[in-house]
Amino acid sequence: MKKEQKFETKIIHDGYSSKDFHGSLVPPIYQTSTFSFETAEQGERRFRGEEDGYIYTRLGNPTVKMLEDRIASLENAEAGLAFGSGMAAVSAVLISLTKSNDHILCSQGVYGCTFGLLQMMQEKYGISHSFSMMQTREQIEEAIKPETACIYVETPINPTMLLIDLQLVVEIAKERNIPVVVDNTFSSPYLQNPIDFGCDIVVHSATKYIGGHGDVIAGLIVGKADTIKNIAMTTLKDIGGVLSPFDAWLLIRGLKTLPVRMDRHCDNAEKIVDELKKHSKIESIYYPGDEESPAFDVMKKQMRRGGGLISFKIKGNKEEAQKLLNELQLIKIAVSLGDAETLIQHPATMTHAVVPKESREQMGITDNLIRLSVGLESWEDIWNDLNQALNQI
Repeated sequence: MKKEQKFETKIIHDGYSSKDFHGSLVPPIYQTSTFSFETAEQGERRFRGEEDGYIYTRLGNPTVKMLEDRIASLENAEAGLAFGSGMAAVSAVLISLTKSNDHILCSQGVYGCTFGLLQMMQEKYGISHSFSMMQTREQIEEAIKPETACIYVETPINPTMLLIDLQLVVEIAKERNIPVVVDNTFSSPYLQNPIDFGCDIVVHSATKYIGGHGDVIAGLIVGKADTIKNIAMTTLKDIGGVLSPFDAWLLIRGLKTLPVRMDRHCDNAEKIVDELKKHSKIESIYYPGDEESPAFDVMKKQMRRGGGLISFKIKGNKEEAQKLLNELQLIKIAVSLGDAETLIQHPATMTHAVVPKESREQMGITDNLIRLSVGLESWEDIWNDLNQALNQI
């Protein structure tokens, strides 16, 4: 019966049985820092790994485990692992896969804090990195070095909304036994499942679409059981970027409505794109779900829909981009995404401000680029607000 269940059913029921918890329909929160042992010998066995059971919440917690099992199921992976933030997840993965003098190959464009982490790893530990457009086999193969330890991909890329063909990347990586890590935050498990294309580790900033309500900071990863166990017992355990039981509970709750929310995000985004195309103040639009987008064919290949994020360039400069944001009345100026509220931000001075100007421009992040996270409001109200602001620049 379980194998026949659809995504919308699994996301509500997987990993939890109310009969095991006194009939409680909602999973309990195990808000405890430590767990007691029945005997000293039992404690010894658990620390040795000879007996299953909980020891200390930094090492594992039942509420957090429910979340980890559910995200693994939704991403068609063997195991999942939860972290206190998306960057804690990214950091743990990249540290676990690399050592001094290794190289990380990245897609051309990554989240600003991921860029900052890569810079720190290079300066402090000699772990180099480089960027590739990854649009062709030649581009990927030319960028791989003998010391390349992993390939790190964002798709869609933040904030340019470019897509990477995961099947192509995996084919090349497997020939060289290089693990592929994918940041799947912009798509969520509902729209894209990189594990299905042979990727090794999938990362989420669960703060975004998975949480969906702007009230929790968290990160998640999924992959093969032995890979996830290794990360859990090294970089997660020893660096300590763990998720609290209460935040895990919030994410379990948020996940239940993910399919409904994502369909609404996509519906609204598609309508806003149609309106933006008609506006005289718009220079270009970046949305993979648009049939006119160069990314559309890849989107149809590996995503279910185009998502809820739109980037666009206005006909103007930084000052006019900031004026656009300041004239908005309904839409909130904020740097997150995936919330019920529509959010807008200026990447060059906000999420990607840490990236040097020359590198930003190489990534396509210009001063007139705007990123819009389309919310769950009436699309007409979203457009009316955006339209009146555009008309004032």
